[in-house]
Amino acid sequence: MKLGRKKKRMQETVELNITAFLNLMVILVPFLLITAVFSRMTVLELNLPNLNAKPGEDQDIKLQLQIVVSEEELVVQDAILGVIKRISRTENGSVIDDPEQMQRRVWKPLADVLIEIKSRFPDEQGIALLLERGVSYKTMISVMDHVRSADIVQAATLETVELFPQVSIGDAPSTAAESESEEGETVVEGEAS
Repeated sequence: MKLGRKKKRMQETVELNITAFLNLMVILVPFLLITAVFSRMTVLELNLPNLNAKPGEDQDIKLQLQIVVSEEELVVQDAILGVIKRISRTENGSVIDDPEQMQRRVWKPLADVLIEIKSRFPDEQGIALLLERGVSYKTMISVMDHVRSADIVQAATLETVELFPQVSIGDAPSTAAESESEEGETVVEGEAS
C-alpha cells in the first residue's frame, strides 16, 4: 500500500503559478525605468599633485593660477607673480548670504577676472583652489563651478564659456599671524611640560 501512494504523488505534476510574479514585474519594470531617467551623475576629474613630484621638475615658466578661498574673501593670484585681485565675500562684517548679492558682488567680478586671464592665456586649462580651514563644502563646490565656466552675453545671446576645467584642490598657506599664534601656543605648551 505504501508503494501505491508514493507513485500517485510522483505522477501528480505541480504547476507553477507565475501570475503574481508577472504582476510584480509589470509594476516594477516601468518604475525602475522612470527613476533611472531622473538620476544623473556628474563626474569631475580632479588633478591632484603627485606625491613623488619635485617642485623643480618643470623648467618652463608659465601661469600657475590659484584662488585662495577663505570665509571673508577670494584671492585670485599667480603662484609666481602674486595677487591679481581680491574679491570680498563680506558686507558690513558679515558673509553675504543672498544669492543675488553673491552673483553681483562675488561671482560676476570673479568671472570678469578669469575671463580676462583666459583671454591672455587661452591654452591654460588648470587652476588650483587653495582652501583655508573652515571653508564649507558648499562654498568649495560653488567656487569650482564658477571657475570651470562662465556665462557671458555676446550679440544679445547668453553663451557659456569654458574657463579652467582642470581644478586642483589644496590647503591654503597659513598667514604670518596664524603661524605666530601657532608657534606661541607651541612654546607655551612646551614651557608647561
